[in-house]
Formats: sequence, C-alpha cells, structure tokens
Amino acid sequence: MAAPRRPGGRLMIGPDWSALFPGSVWECWWLAPAALLMDALLGDPALPWRHPVCFVGGLLQRLEAPARRLAARAPFLSPQAALRAAGALAVLLLVLVTGLVVRLSLAAAALLPGDFPQFFLTLYWAWAGLAMGSLVRTGATVRFRVEQFPLPAARDALSWLVSRDTSAMDRPLMRKTLADTLSENFTDAGIAPLFWLLAGGPVALWCYKAVSTTDSMWGYLTPRWRCLGWAGARSDDLLAFLPARLGAVLLYLTDLLARAAARLFPFAAAALRPWDGRWPGLARIRRDAAGMPSPNSGWSMAACAWLCRARQGGPSVYFGQLVHKEWLGPPETEAAPWDEARLAALNSLLLRGMLTGGLILWGAALFLRALLRA
Repeated sequence: MAAPRRPGGRLMIGPDWSALFPGSVWECWWLAPAALLMDALLGDPALPWRHPVCFVGGLLQRLEAPARRLAARAPFLSPQAALRAAGALAVLLLVLVTGLVVRLSLAAAALLPGDFPQFFLTLYWAWAGLAMGSLVRTGATVRFRVEQFPLPAARDALSWLVSRDTSAMDRPLMRKTLADTLSENFTDAGIAPLFWLLAGGPVALWCYKAVSTTDSMWGYLTPRWRCLGWAGARSDDLLAFLPARLGAVLLYLTDLLARAAARLFPFAAAALRPWDGRWPGLARIRRDAAGMPSPNSGWSMAACAWLCRARQGGPSVYFGQLVHKEWLGPPETEAAPWDEARLAALNSLLLRGMLTGGLILWGAALFLRALLRA
C-alpha cells in the first residue's frame, strides 16, 4: 500500500502544520530567495511605519515589571527559581503574541479581494525578519566612523552595535570589537531567521525573532538579568543551535566558490575573494567555538576569523565586568591586525555568505521537499 499523502502529493510524515505556519518552503518555494534578495539590496529602509521588531521589543519591556511582580509572589520557589519561571512565562507569552499577530495578519490579508494583499504581507514579514543587509550597511557606517571620526564619536558609533564598554577603547580594539559583533550576528541576523523562514514561513520566523529579541535584551549575566533572562537565553541557544553550525559550513562553501571564481578570473581575484585567510577544517572551528561562553556564537566568529586571517574573541568588558573568552582564529604569529581593508573584506564575506549560503540552504530545502514528494 502506498504511503498516505496530503493534497498536492506531499508525503505525510507528521501533522499538517501549514494552517498555523503558512509560507514555508514546503508550499511557497519563491519566498525565501525573494526575501534574501530584498534584504541584500534594500536592507532596512525608512518606511512610514516602525519596524516590527520595535513592537516586539516594546512588548518585552512591558512584560518585565509584571514578570518581576509574579516572581515576588511565587510560593514554594526560591527567588532565583521564581525569576526563571516568570522569565519563561514572559518568553512564552511574547512568542505566542508575536506569532498570533503575524498569523492573523496573513489570514486577514487572504480575505481581501485579489492575491496582492496576501502576497505583499507574506513577502514583507519574510523580508523584515532578515537583518543581514541592514547589519552589513550599519557595519560599514560604523567602520567609516571608527577610521575617520575623533575617538569619542568613533566610540559612540561602535556602541550602536555592541553592548561592551567602548569608553576607553582605542582604534585597534574598536576594529576588533566591530569584527566580533558582525561575525557573531551572521547567525542571529541572517542564517537562523532564514532557517526558520524555510521551516515554518513568516510565523515561525517571527516566533524565532521574539526569542532572539528576548536574548538580546534580557540575556545578560548581570544581577538584573541573570535569572529573568535565563529562559530567553536558553531558548535562543536551542533555536539557533543548528543554524549556527550550518552558518559556519555555509561560510566555508562561500569561500570555496570565491576561490574557484578567483582561479577562473585571476585578473579580478582581489575583488572576487578580498579576504586572504584559509579554512582550517570543521574540527578546528568546533574546538575554537567550544571556548566561547555561548554554544552558538563562536561558530561564525571562528569561521570569519580564520577566513579573514585575524583573531576574534579574547577578554572583553561587559557592563563593567571583565569576561574571559578564548581567542578565535589563527595563532598570533599567523594573524594580521584588523584594519579598514580587512573589515571591508569581512563585510563582503558576510554579505556573500548570506546570499550564497542562503541560496544553498534554500536549494537543500527544495531538494528535501522533492525527495519527500517523490
């Protein structure tokens, strides 16, 4: 007897989640590459309305006080456990509200005459959830200010992107710090949102964004956030676990293609592959990444450090506290210092990694879809 299939020929391998999570690669093949191209070309342009992530962050801010009140009244729990439980409830509520808003907006658009409202809103939610294009643009702006502006203005510009104390940084440290944060966010701003867009459409993407926003705002190991932000940080670790590792592999594949193009067109080799490092092997990337406090951040950082031949990580100051981190990338004798040209090469690597790697990931998802439908 043939295996049961859903309408359209898809093999039934579990519940049909398309009613809750429309727009995944299983039913909407064009959405992910369209959102990728829009993010790369347009980034986050000024629109008449605020970006949706601002509303997610605003709701999370409003949840802090009720969560702390709930923790203060929790019986039979220690103060630390009560704050963790309250934080978990806040994350769950934020995810449910965010996902529900996206799903209901898509359902409302489907009721309007014609296909355009639903097409536009589906594409907008997908595009707005990807942030690599705007991150690279902001990184280029900060790089220019770090190089050209007086030190106080350069430090202020760097603080747009990092939570570290920039007040005493010199230019070499500012360059390395900028490289750290751009590389680390290859997962959070690019590959992880794309992964969840492919898996579950805009609803799953924005559920992930709600968790990621919680980690960005509450996921610090300071007395204020250590317990309340615990659930958000652990949830983000879980949801970004596979994308972080895929991201390092996709950067390697991007470099492979760049090397091949540089060999084919040697007169344009410097433009086709502006970074000058090497790939040390996945085992070394894994060893480097294991030295970071986060289980995910070190993967893209280590890959970028090796490919750009400059070190990342190392001891850093967060909110007045020195945090010890391992150095990532080549040994000090092999590594070059971060300078303006190397930061520009990193920007190129990240943007190409998002485009090339994203399309590879999309192609792999389409191949999996074809196998399941065969």
